[in-house]
Amino acid sequence: MGAIEEVYEDLDTDVEFEEFEAAVEDKVDQMGGLADEETAAMLIAHELRDEEADTIADIEPGMNEVKFLGKVTAIGEVRTFERDDEDAEEGRVCNVDVADASGSVRVALWDDMAAAAVEELEVGQVLRVMGRPKEGYSGLEVSADKVEPDEDAEVDVQVLDTYRVEDLALGASDVDLVGQVLDTDSIRTFDRDDGSEGRVANLTLGDETGRVRVTLWDDKADLADEFAAGEVVEVGDGYVRERDGDLELHVGDRGTVERVDEDVEYVPETTDIADLEIDQTVDIGGGVIETDPKRTFDRDDGSEGQVRNVRIKDETGEIRVALWGDKADREIELADRVVFTDVEIQDGWQDDLEASANWRSTVSVLDEGSDAAAGVGGASGSGSTGGDGADRGADETGLGAFAEDGQKAAAEAVAGEGGDDGSGGAATATTEQSGGAVEFTGTVVQTGDPVVLDDGQQTRTVDTDASLRLGEEITVRGPERDGTIDADDVF
Repeated sequence: MGAIEEVYEDLDTDVEFEEFEAAVEDKVDQMGGLADEETAAMLIAHELRDEEADTIADIEPGMNEVKFLGKVTAIGEVRTFERDDEDAEEGRVCNVDVADASGSVRVALWDDMAAAAVEELEVGQVLRVMGRPKEGYSGLEVSADKVEPDEDAEVDVQVLDTYRVEDLALGASDVDLVGQVLDTDSIRTFDRDDGSEGRVANLTLGDETGRVRVTLWDDKADLADEFAAGEVVEVGDGYVRERDGDLELHVGDRGTVERVDEDVEYVPETTDIADLEIDQTVDIGGGVIETDPKRTFDRDDGSEGQVRNVRIKDETGEIRVALWGDKADREIELADRVVFTDVEIQDGWQDDLEASANWRSTVSVLDEGSDAAAGVGGASGSGSTGGDGADRGADETGLGAFAEDGQKAAAEAVAGEGGDDGSGGAATATTEQSGGAVEFTGTVVQTGDPVVLDDGQQTRTVDTDASLRLGEEITVRGPERDGTIDADDVF
């Protein structure tokens, strides 16, 4: 047995000996006599071993040929196409998604293998695949040279009929998931390497177990314009990918997104505003206590950007949130209960912390009385003044538990939901008549002309030149004329 044969015998490969021998001879020629046949054979064997992929995550487009194990998670339909050679027979291809614990990859089976795939392969089978990796239309794919079922091998990949967000795992394909729309993004275009134009848009869905970003490709991107926050939809035939360390559910040419009549509610887990630190990426929620107009600006590249600031408050503190791009167009009003996910905490104006809601963030306006609205805000509140406010501050969480400065009353009054008795977090107001002067204590729920105060039971308009802040608790004193207090004193 020659040197080439000995090296080949020690090499566990599906490459035929004739192909291996030819590669060795080419290597000898390339090295100009610097390597004999045995050395060249060992170099070729080393290159082949390097192409052995331990996991699907190890596969890269630049590899010549890879071999790997994977469990079948989805089998596509056989498609036909015309070859460049007009005299050649019609071509056939079938895409099969396979996965292991590290990830998922699409395997393209051609011609006879494509027909056999539909007849012989089943979801859940484990395959040994040998093929050539390349960058495909929707990401990495392997063009198969050889595919064999392996009944003895085991691959730890879960295949479910219906998924929840917490069930999603890298490599999962053929995923059906029902969730509530939390946010939508506009359609974006990009140029592919082959010169064609691609399109992509995003939805963010949530259920009782968490939330996930859904990426819609090409023709499916139009679906982002069909749904609004709060609607319940079902994703069909999605596949899970990873981006920046987070799992995403992708919808390609076979996937669907449809509106369904089901009850699904996302209950966010937010971080208390008092616990926020610079450079964190977190979820926060609160009641809207200030809104600013949208502003536009010119970017360095000449394009126009836009931003809008709102200020929210939970039972531990308050923070300004900058809404960038399309998020500046979201309809957010005073007293809305909102949740912002994946916001970046930055050093804002006058050393105050500021939250930045960018393209990765979601903006959700919650329904009053929902479990989600009640659950926002994290830990128990800091208490309130007056009546049973101390007890309610400890028990009530979420957007309903505003702090003791009366801003809960501000939000409730703007929303038309004043308290029954003025207690439980709203400032206690008193009205006195002394020598023709009226004294009224309440929370500023409208600034400007006129100022409007609310004490949880009633509202009063006030005529004053004082500079007041929305949500601020004040006392005014002065004569009342035609239902308006002409404030001589503001304190």
